[in-house]
Amino acid sequence: MSIVLDQKQCLIAGDGELPVAMAEYAQKNGFDVVAISLSSDNRNRLKKYCSKVYNFGPGEIIKIKQTLIDEKVTQLTFIGKVHKGLILRCPKLDKEAIRLIKEAQRLNDDAVMLTLVDQLEQIGIRVLDQTIFIKNLMAPPGVLGAIEPDEDQMIDVEYGYWLAKEMGKLDVGQSVVIKNKMIMAVEAIEGTDKCIERGCKLGGKGVCVVKVSKPTQDKRFDIPAIGLNTLKMMKRYGANILAVEANETIIVNQKEVIDYANKNKIIVMAI
Repeated sequence: MSIVLDQKQCLIAGDGELPVAMAEYAQKNGFDVVAISLSSDNRNRLKKYCSKVYNFGPGEIIKIKQTLIDEKVTQLTFIGKVHKGLILRCPKLDKEAIRLIKEAQRLNDDAVMLTLVDQLEQIGIRVLDQTIFIKNLMAPPGVLGAIEPDEDQMIDVEYGYWLAKEMGKLDVGQSVVIKNKMIMAVEAIEGTDKCIERGCKLGGKGVCVVKVSKPTQDKRFDIPAIGLNTLKMMKRYGANILAVEANETIIVNQKEVIDYANKNKIIVMAI
């Protein structure tokens, strides 16, 4: 079913380059973007492409909902990482956030996001597919850099792909680190970069990193993404293969990522 996009779009912005890329594309295509910024990481850059940028913490649910109502928002997009570790570090939580956390049977990624989607739908706001404004950033199939994997490396890639899909079924994480057909690390709450660090420290140089979408991926949130920071983390700790799921993974600044990979002899591929 096709979606008619409103001229005013709201962006709930977490960390990283993706919220900025979405806001830039939307503005250049005639949309008025209002941002709810949950991170200081990219807030100043968002101001260049958004008519308004509001600054709230992830636990300020009441203020966020009221702002959306006041702005007469009917469509919004979640983009950018908001680490669940914030819940563990005693952030500022309003009474609505506390109620939702207490009522939740689980606080895995999908459960949290589906709760938020339900809250927004109750006030007449539709959450859009994350890729609507950034389809050009999706990874095409094939080896994306200059270096081809050898037979042994492909064995690790295929094993990692299967394992990551299995972990995705449980909504644990989307990334795994493999070496010589052995599991070095599985992503959990710490995120991809820390998973890479942990896996490389165990496996040493030459490990393989695989990142995929969940088998039942809801494209309104948590679409897998990689960028230059991912490659820099791999170089720092000695990983030399990055495999992602083709047409299901966002690559931020793809040219820079591939140039960096080629320069540092890192294989980048989409399967």
